Amino acid sequence: MPSRSGADLALLLLGSYRNLVDEVVRELARRGFPDVRPSHEYALQAIQAGADNASALGRSLSITKQAAAKTIAALTERDYVTTTASPVDARRKQVQITEHGLALMREGAAIFDEVRARWEQRLGPGELARLEAQLAQFVAVSPIRLDAPGWAAQELG
Repeated sequence: MPSRSGADLALLLLGSYRNLVDEVVRELARRGFPDVRPSHEYALQAIQAGADNASALGRSLSITKQAAAKTIAALTERDYVTTTASPVDARRKQVQITEHGLALMREGAAIFDEVRARWEQRLGPGELARLEAQLAQFVAVSPIRLDAPGWAAQELG
């Protein structure tokens, strides 16, 4: 096999990610979540980790407060989160994940596991484990750090 360029590697990684995520999104739609987007998962994960208002969500996702507010509005419209007045500052809206949002997160996690199992069948358990170990060398301890600047800007912006 001929040597590939760095750009080819980037496209292979991006394409693999997109195929994985697109498969999960399609399956979520079949299972009753037709309006979910990959960016919703990033936002829900950040909210679950403590980003309970637009300012905190913006900081967690490295997006503007306005973009975070739009994301919260989209999640509210889809009943994945609710907002209430903050007990500390009535001008601030506090965000909580709804049961529907938690169900989405649980279902998404289960589907990711199912897709991973299919990848394991296709590659073999040893090969997938090696691939994961190799990729882990490039992402340190956590594949996505919510506190890393700019990590979600492409997905949410």
